[in-house]
Amino acid sequence: MKYYGGCDVGSTYTKAVILDENGKICADTTIRSKINSEVSAKLAMEEVLNKVGLKSSEELGYLIGTGYGRNKVPFADENISEISCHAMGVHVTDPTVKAIIDIGGQDVKGISIDTDGTVKNFAMNDKCAAGTGRFYEAMARSFEMSLPEFSNLSLTAKNVIPITAQCTVFAESEVITLVGEGKPMDEIAAGIQMAVAKRCFVMSKKAGATDAITLTGGCAKNAGLKQAIEHVLKLKVIDLKTDPQLMGALGAAEYARQKGMARA
Repeated sequence: MKYYGGCDVGSTYTKAVILDENGKICADTTIRSKINSEVSAKLAMEEVLNKVGLKSSEELGYLIGTGYGRNKVPFADENISEISCHAMGVHVTDPTVKAIIDIGGQDVKGISIDTDGTVKNFAMNDKCAAGTGRFYEAMARSFEMSLPEFSNLSLTAKNVIPITAQCTVFAESEVITLVGEGKPMDEIAAGIQMAVAKRCFVMSKKAGATDAITLTGGCAKNAGLKQAIEHVLKLKVIDLKTDPQLMGALGAAEYARQKGMARA
């Protein structure tokens, strides 16, 4: 049995996936990225290789690097952009999905998927951290909560307290002020989720979403954001059966499987 690998080195987390010849996920991992992208890639790949009983990435049929640090995956046969890999990862998970909003650690992307899993169109906001994973980490710190706790906080809100600041730094200051004033924390959280959902509007249009969309990246696990996007964008958010944070690594591994089997 041949195995194929994908390694997605993100700015916040590094993910790795190993597939078998039939495209089945045999191993996966998600680790916090180190300062050095090469070290992140090595640590993640060591984990998944151990899980399938391989000693080295050289034993893989093919390996593709992707993500923010894709050029720093020293053992990759080649690298492919995370936009293409997220599209392919979603396509092999659920071929009915044609539009993605990918919320990463430091950018937000809208991606339209073609019938073969390739990218039809995309848009990216990488000029501002508002609405990204780092933004949510800052918000959770303001509430003195873990990210999972904060992600669910807005679900109990009966009202929404609008957050007017667009910048992460100013938004954090605004939130701290509101918390200090004793405003209901769930309503402040609802305002934050709504602000991010509104920022996703342009991305969803660029992704060609008409009635449904899916979320990828770590922020896809944010239940409050999902609810806000469905409310603001009037789109059904499709839940993926595979961890949405793995989509980039899964897509890279699928590309590796296709290329490796074609070369064999």
